[in-house]
Amino acid sequence: MGLIYKEATVKDIDILTETRIEVLRAANKLSDHVDMSEVKKQSYEYYKRALSDNTHIAYLVFDNDIFVGAGGVSFFQVMPTYQNPSGKKAYIMNMYTRPEYRRKGIAYKTLDMLVRASKDRGITVISLEATDMGRGLYEKYGFQKMNHEMELLYPLVHEKT
Repeated sequence: MGLIYKEATVKDIDILTETRIEVLRAANKLSDHVDMSEVKKQSYEYYKRALSDNTHIAYLVFDNDIFVGAGGVSFFQVMPTYQNPSGKKAYIMNMYTRPEYRRKGIAYKTLDMLVRASKDRGITVISLEATDMGRGLYEKYGFQKMNHEMELLYPLVHEKT
């Protein structure tokens, strides 16, 4: 296997966008019939902006000319805290390896590259969402389950009309 790990550029937006849709379909167990056109459009715009302003790094993995995997990390700023005085944070997302290439260390190496890129920016807090399939990889790397974070998704189920 002649694997090549490459940092994505704006020229790679199409493959990044297609991979994003594939990851979302798999993570949310969505069929090919579910309309993802708006998510695809917004993902394309996200990559165009974030790769240009350097708030996102993505790595693509190829076996010669065949695309086999990817992973990305978004960088953002929150208010400083005791545990994170800089307020700089990173969020790993869109980890993907083609099924026939899984269990060969590709995702681990991609994750390591993303973590190192984050550390190179002085970021000490890195988070992610883990699917059941990816949880073992992230735990092996040292990620820990978060106990105190919460999320609010709109529309609220109990919102009064």
